[in-house]
Amino acid sequence: MPEKSYAGFRFYADLNDFLPRELKQQVLGYAFVVSTSVKDVIEALGVPHPEVELILANGRPVDFAYCVQDGDRLAVYPRFATLPVEFAALRPPDPQPPRFVLDVHLGQLARYLRMLGFDTLYRNDYADEVLAEISSGEQRILLTRDRGLLKRGLVTYGYCLRTTKPRQQLLEVWHRYKLAKISEPFKRCIRCNGLLQPVDKASVLADLPPRTQHYYDKFHRCQACGQVYWPGTHYSKMKDFVEKFC
Repeated sequence: MPEKSYAGFRFYADLNDFLPRELKQQVLGYAFVVSTSVKDVIEALGVPHPEVELILANGRPVDFAYCVQDGDRLAVYPRFATLPVEFAALRPPDPQPPRFVLDVHLGQLARYLRMLGFDTLYRNDYADEVLAEISSGEQRILLTRDRGLLKRGLVTYGYCLRTTKPRQQLLEVWHRYKLAKISEPFKRCIRCNGLLQPVDKASVLADLPPRTQHYYDKFHRCQACGQVYWPGTHYSKMKDFVEKFC
């Protein structure tokens, strides 16, 4: 029987969210016969690769293709506010401005992100393989609570949400991707993600309820689905949410 080799892995900061409680904040031993990529080992231990920002093998920065060797000591870090060392980039920089695609369980988060002006694709019938293909093909950040989805090889950009509460999810995304300075509220259609355009009242009159025709004069129409928006009660509530949130 071939002799086994051993390496030690230490995950830092919020990467420990993906580990069982009894394995958090400690060196994890990894036994192997055939050397494999550090990316495969990291994911076998439970951490999706898009969550990883820096890998040190025996103190030296390496990329995902690095093959784990006997006796290696590997330190794995999440995103830093600032990186303390020169490092091997594990992926291209995040798309700017950030563009998102969300899995089928994140409909309310999609509405919040669209309300704040961010290009956000969402459908309640996207299959996992479709989500991975969209994320890869359109260079979109994949947001999900399914770590298995983030482990797909096609996915370059992604984040695993830690909470099930939509407003807390929005806060996570808001801070992680530094959205405060680039938010443009009420730029997009909450229903379909299309861009909104100001329109004359006369051009949408036939689509308006009688009371709206009487009380409102400013309107926007979605260029994609045709939905008409006006500053009614629904707008006031959204405006209050945006002001309090921001």
